[in-house]
Amino acid sequence: MKKTIVDFFENSVKQYPANTFLLEKTKDRFEPATYAQVQKLVYTLGAGLVALGVEKGDNMALLSEGRNAWIVGELAMFYAGATNVPLSVKLEEATDLLFRLQHAEVKYILVSGRQVKKIRSIIDRLPFVRQIIVMDEQPAYEEKEVFMGEVNGMGEDYLRKTPLEEFLAIGQSLQNDDYATITYTSGTTADPKGVILTHRNYTANVEQSLSCIDIDQSWRTFIILPLDHCFAHVVGFYIFMYKGASVATVQTGSTPMQTLKNIPVNIKEVKPYLILSVPALAKSFKKNIEQGVQAKGKAVEALFDFALKTACAYNGAGGDDKGAGWRFLLKPLVALFDKILFAGVRRNFGGELRFFIGGGALLDKDLQKFYYAIGMPMYQGYGLSEATPVISTNGPRRHLFGSSGTPVQPLDLKICDAGGKEQPDGEKGEIVVRGENVMAGYWKNPAATAETLKDGWLHTGDMGYAKEGLLYVTGRFKSLLISSDGEKYSPEGIEEAMMEHLPAVEQLLLYNNQRPYTVAILTVNKKLPGFRQADLAAEKGREEAIRTVKNQIDRFRKGGDLSALFPERWLPATFAILPEPWTEQNGLVNSSLKVVRAKVEKRYAERIEYLYTPEGKNPVNPPNIHSL
Repeated sequence: MKKTIVDFFENSVKQYPANTFLLEKTKDRFEPATYAQVQKLVYTLGAGLVALGVEKGDNMALLSEGRNAWIVGELAMFYAGATNVPLSVKLEEATDLLFRLQHAEVKYILVSGRQVKKIRSIIDRLPFVRQIIVMDEQPAYEEKEVFMGEVNGMGEDYLRKTPLEEFLAIGQSLQNDDYATITYTSGTTADPKGVILTHRNYTANVEQSLSCIDIDQSWRTFIILPLDHCFAHVVGFYIFMYKGASVATVQTGSTPMQTLKNIPVNIKEVKPYLILSVPALAKSFKKNIEQGVQAKGKAVEALFDFALKTACAYNGAGGDDKGAGWRFLLKPLVALFDKILFAGVRRNFGGELRFFIGGGALLDKDLQKFYYAIGMPMYQGYGLSEATPVISTNGPRRHLFGSSGTPVQPLDLKICDAGGKEQPDGEKGEIVVRGENVMAGYWKNPAATAETLKDGWLHTGDMGYAKEGLLYVTGRFKSLLISSDGEKYSPEGIEEAMMEHLPAVEQLLLYNNQRPYTVAILTVNKKLPGFRQADLAAEKGREEAIRTVKNQIDRFRKGGDLSALFPERWLPATFAILPEPWTEQNGLVNSSLKVVRAKVEKRYAERIEYLYTPEGKNPVNPPNIHSL
């Protein structure tokens, strides 16, 4: 049966014409646009694209902050028969942005007024580009540029002269296997790979995701994540569109910092039922909540901490374990704390938030317990762009802290060892999946496609195990710590715990590529007492700072208060302090705010080698002193 994104949108407009689809704040309040109104905008822009020369199968790019025009723009591309290449506004134009536009042979670019200067700086290196459509009116337009308002005018004219059925026939001619988007991965190894996702990949993943989560037309979501993320695509607006529900986007500020500041204000205004999150965002929200509590004084802080511990004890491991056994006695106390403390926290998130869905990297248990305790569960999910992206998720129906939830249905999932042999329940290996959500392949990269897709099965490169119907993701299959005797261990859990318990450490990666011992490369938090510039001015102060880091790491060793958490052999015997943090700007963090392990290891290969020398094994060494 044909199920394209165009089919889904048309069905929703028929069923829910008067429901609010999009919510956007450009001035003083959020303005609603109904499904019928959005359909008109999509038809007009889509027809304008056809009038401009866009043909079925053309690759277009979309570079903009999250807003109505983003969603309308992508749908309009589909009605014109085009494929969207969604781009992050954080991409460096001279490298990452240029690579994607050249590699995808993009012919048309839809770009916001704030981003158009990036395109202008590289347009002379983009011979394929025929036209640049600018969403916002400009004082002047350069060669190949046209205002979106003008394209809409061309669309209105086209629809006056052409029967509507003739225009709609283009979008209706799309089949399940036609390409919807080419979504570039963040390039954790070599050049980024263009993940080809078909219309059916998207609509299948919408249906699959709804096997784990129930929403209906009354729901509202507030999308904080960039819309170019596949996670925001599927769980952000296409699930909501399919159900006739409402989607709000962050009010765009005059600067990226202003946009960030708008988030807490907008959440209260939208009152969302569901928010998508990634670990970096979850940690940021938690920090803001804790700072708000601390600002109310020591007494309130102590009461909040006690309430949190009580609620965590009552909840146990979540799900069926909540209030089990003797812990049911805590229920009245938890209810009291919820009323006098946690309800106030929830009001800062609009007061109607049912839950978060967490995607991206591993979300540590403590973070999950925190949100569950305050009555805003953050259900951990798992997926990757190549699976459009949702593979599994916790949800209201079933959840367990530490797990990545129930695999979506229908989906085939197996755990394989390095030789490709399927593992029994509880045994670790690579997560391998097969289903209609699995990508068509990588754009212009048959070698990578053949390596990742084998007989219809997607080899995720992630390590995990399945147990009692739940999936547990333990880290990257290819980022394993491998000791000199061949034993393997996933580093992510140790890295998460260390960053949680070591206040001196800002970022950290473990390394052991069949070497005599494990080492760490890290950056430090220079805002800590003892780490301020004044303290680090003298060599003695820098040596003391290095010893502070060592002492904090030693908490995980035998005799330390955290010694039971991990095997000693995987703890770093020494470490390299790096002179600068890992950021998107220096290419060491991707657009999902995840550290790009291979790039960090490559850039600091000499420092890593030095750690395996007698001088380097003592952390109080000249390079570390110099880095501080």
